[in-house]
Amino acid sequence: MLLSVHVKNLALIDEVEMNFENNLNILTGETGAGKSVLMGAVNMALGGRVSRDMIRKGADFALAELFFSVSDVRVLETLKAMEIPVEDDLVVISRRMTSGRSVSRINGEIVSAADVRRAGQLLMDIHGQHEHQSLLDKSRHLTILDRFIREPLGDRKERLAGAYQEYMHWKDVFENQAMDSEQRLRRAAFIEFEVEEIENARLTPGEDEQLEADYRKMSHGRQIIEGLSQVHQWTGYDDSTSAGEQLGRGLKNFYNLEDYDPDLSVLREQLENIEGLLNDFNRDLSGYMDTLSFDEQDFRDTEDRLDLINRLKAKYGATIEDILKYKAEKEAELHRLRGYDDWLAGVKAKLSASEKELKALADEVSGIRRKYGSMLEKQMEESLKDLNFLQVRFQIKIAPTEKYTKNGRDDVEFLVSTNPGEDVKPLGQVASGGELSRIMLGIKSVLAEIDEIPTLIFDEIDAGISGRTAQKVAEKMAYIGRNHQVLCITHLPQIAAMADSHYLIEKTADGMRTETRIRKLGEEEQVREVGRLMGGVEITQTILDSADEMKKMAEQFRKTCLKN
Repeated sequence: MLLSVHVKNLALIDEVEMNFENNLNILTGETGAGKSVLMGAVNMALGGRVSRDMIRKGADFALAELFFSVSDVRVLETLKAMEIPVEDDLVVISRRMTSGRSVSRINGEIVSAADVRRAGQLLMDIHGQHEHQSLLDKSRHLTILDRFIREPLGDRKERLAGAYQEYMHWKDVFENQAMDSEQRLRRAAFIEFEVEEIENARLTPGEDEQLEADYRKMSHGRQIIEGLSQVHQWTGYDDSTSAGEQLGRGLKNFYNLEDYDPDLSVLREQLENIEGLLNDFNRDLSGYMDTLSFDEQDFRDTEDRLDLINRLKAKYGATIEDILKYKAEKEAELHRLRGYDDWLAGVKAKLSASEKELKALADEVSGIRRKYGSMLEKQMEESLKDLNFLQVRFQIKIAPTEKYTKNGRDDVEFLVSTNPGEDVKPLGQVASGGELSRIMLGIKSVLAEIDEIPTLIFDEIDAGISGRTAQKVAEKMAYIGRNHQVLCITHLPQIAAMADSHYLIEKTADGMRTETRIRKLGEEEQVREVGRLMGGVEITQTILDSADEMKKMAEQFRKTCLKN
């Protein structure tokens, strides 16, 4: 359930926090008051595309936060798999957008937009102003049907997708590896050359790094010897200006001065320690220099070995590990080529077995779709009749596709007839924009019976309807609100009157700034807002009386019809 929405610095909104209730929440307001901005905030938080121009003028950022109370085990397990902590069943989805970047979080953890959408789809179903047009896309029909039969399908769709991937893998292997005997001989000869070339190199993982270190050392041998010799001279005793000789002189002075001031013994001991350390360093440096030897042949051997390895890297991989992996792959391919007939027979057997499994699962899924598709047809017809399609027929056409897909071999299309005597036809050939909107609402109401998605949002689904049809849509909204939290932005008084909770979105201006504000209405304010929606330049007492009567009729409908 959506507890609240917090929006800051988005378009006309300075800062708004709105708390929602269960059942049917209605949002109304004058045209241009900012209702679309609120929907933009919800879409923004859930990872939708939002123009950076939507950041309020003068602000550095825009923020949208959604607060959910979650008890659904599926959602909690999904968040756990995403390593998102959940305490007290509270989930907070937020997105902060600046002119340069956008950051999404769930419960304080930074997540990708894909993760936000994944979580959001489990928490909320949004029907925007133009979503009903998606019904004209036939590919959506299969998705809707499978959502309706999710329980009967169980894990079959996941298994079907896995079987399809397995089948396509062996199909690809079979089609891409088939070759005649002459091709096989040429291929085998080429691979044998590559394997032998790598094998003869006798590569050892990590040896290139050691060789490169040795090469750097050898190629700079003269500089190393000259530099160390100079350091040895500076820190030794062979020259009157060397550090060791100077320290010795200093100690002699201390011995003489110590007779006059015994306290100097402490400083003298420190200088003795320094001389001892310097003497040890000079001796160790001399020992290291004795080990240095730069043989010209060793240098050439190292250089040749590095050249060989780098040539192999250019041909077979960026590292020695990659080269050895390539060799192993080619040895496996060579083994296949040498026993090609047996290998091809094995591939054919696996291809046949995977196709058999895919067909069995596809047939099983198709059978479930056909069985429960007839149930969806009946429920859709009942739902559409509730939405004032009095003579409606709704059919689901399921035809086989030419090829397998991850969804099997079913092509699904919704057909409808909204007038008596007419044949059922594809939606795009029959339904107007307003009718498509009602058909989508019918689908949502049927799915609401089986869906576990707790919150549904309808953004001006009432476009193109009025009168009795509007009343039917209002009743359907209230019906869906029995088992789901519903948020509905509307212009129709019939739908607004049905509200369990009613919010007014209004725009205010002080001469300097324009802001959008949202507040929950009391009972008298609800009647007045319904009256405003009923029309008229002036809200007269007659209009208010009619609005009050509409509210009372809506309350009576909720008390009587929704109890059954």
